[in-house]
Amino acid sequence: MSPRKSAAEARRTRERIIERSVAIGSVEGLEGLTIGRLAADIGMSKAGVLGHFGTKQQLQLAALHGASGLFSRLVWEPVAGLRPGLTRLRALCEAWIRYLEHERAAFPGGCLFAAASVEFDARGGPVRDTVARMLLRARRLLVNDLRIAVAEGELARDTDPEQLAFEITGLYLALNQELQLHRDPRAPARVRRALDRLLPDS
Repeated sequence: MSPRKSAAEARRTRERIIERSVAIGSVEGLEGLTIGRLAADIGMSKAGVLGHFGTKQQLQLAALHGASGLFSRLVWEPVAGLRPGLTRLRALCEAWIRYLEHERAAFPGGCLFAAASVEFDARGGPVRDTVARMLLRARRLLVNDLRIAVAEGELARDTDPEQLAFEITGLYLALNQELQLHRDPRAPARVRRALDRLLPDS
């Protein structure tokens, strides 16, 4: 096998491990990730899995980065080219609802970030720090377009973008809980009504 083919195969194997780790993490938490469980699920040896990540913590971090990439592809990238401000913000919010409502192949247990934020919020260390950083990055996307919307007169001049982003983020944490814990099919519509109040037409 050529070095190039060998590297490509190693990359595909790593991607398979990460995809399965994201799925397990969304259902059982990142602490539910074990080398033995992953090895059995994807038909590898424990040594083979360890060879890609080395430690459980590195596997947890890889799962978070894999989930972040999926969130970007499904939620942010489809709307990134839209006009900044309320136009892009509303499209982003709708894509986020659809992501939580329908993305069950990758996240059978719901949003991995919502689960990990509860699982690690009282702990220290790299996993907690990574979860916090990724959630803050998502909130900054909201704040950026909210500031533009205020500057363009699409929202009232006295709107506080940081406060409004805090409230919008809370809606999505609640939506994930309503879908996962209560299995409430009305939850997406409730979030859309709340967003209509928070982001009224100019």
